[in-house]
Amino acid sequence: MTTRFTLSVDAMGGDDAPKMVVEGVALAALKHPGVNFLLFGDESLIAPLVCANPVLAGRVRICHTLEVVAAEDKPSSALRTRRNSSMRLSINAVAEGEAAGIVSAGNTGALMAMAMFVLRTLNGIDRPAIAGVFPTVRGKCVMLDLGANVESDADNLVQFAVMGEVFARRVLGVHSPLVGLLNVGVEELKGHNDVKQAAAILQKSNLPIRFHGFVEGDDIAAGTVDVVVTDGFTGNIVLKSIEGTAKMFVRFLKEALTASLPALMGGLLARLALRRFRDRIDPRCYNGAMFLGLNGVCVKSHGGTDAFGFANAINVACTLIADRLNEGIKDDLAELAVHTLPMNEAGSGS
Repeated sequence: MTTRFTLSVDAMGGDDAPKMVVEGVALAALKHPGVNFLLFGDESLIAPLVCANPVLAGRVRICHTLEVVAAEDKPSSALRTRRNSSMRLSINAVAEGEAAGIVSAGNTGALMAMAMFVLRTLNGIDRPAIAGVFPTVRGKCVMLDLGANVESDADNLVQFAVMGEVFARRVLGVHSPLVGLLNVGVEELKGHNDVKQAAAILQKSNLPIRFHGFVEGDDIAAGTVDVVVTDGFTGNIVLKSIEGTAKMFVRFLKEALTASLPALMGGLLARLALRRFRDRIDPRCYNGAMFLGLNGVCVKSHGGTDAFGFANAINVACTLIADRLNEGIKDDLAELAVHTLPMNEAGSGS
């Protein structure tokens, strides 16, 4: 990537910060030679780590602060009392134009609250959504919301659909993404009222997206659609279920391949195939949840990831910036305003 910009990083967020963060930045710096970094946090801890990574020479500026958002901090409390924290100052850098985006592995609730307060939402978006990319048998899909909004009404779900469609088109490279609403069944009569109303809006409007209809949980891995839309309560449960199942499957496979000498020999013979399998389902390769709908790029890394996983979260942020995702969302929201009926009117016939 040759695009030049500066990325803001909360160096104190994450279980093994700042070591994991700085090492992740160093890995990402190799892939993105045009990107410089602002690292917010304790300079006495960060500076030696930066000096130990020659690739960061001349590409990092450390912004010192001792205040940190703790994992147990409530979002409302963090918003009021952590104004000089590494997280808040790294977000401020985006709002003030010093950086094009921000990456943090810190407290998710606090990050969302601060980002919403500082960056605000795009015109036409009531609530931002957390979006994540998942592997499927057909390639990749994006799902949102993964936990930002426990409750989402029909208007929110339609906005999520618009943002997800733009993401799939601009970032995943899908020419004409197929969008589906996650439901307890594919029949039109199933689901709660908000899901039904959202489906009615997407079906009756002239939105420039392809709406598949309802999809079920097993459609995610099957790759039935390119964009899976749901509320944050359901999305977060699906996310954690997928992560847990993947870890369990890898553990069972490892146990089976080490259970006996013949199994060990078979594993050695199949090691290249097993490595490709591991890489395909490795959650670190998909690390980096995006807060879509904000007036700025904000990416949340898993707090328990390692340097490789954090580097992938930085890759996500760099891709969103280079592909001008927010500009695409703005354009589609303008189309939504022109080509659709008022949402309450469109959904009243369901």
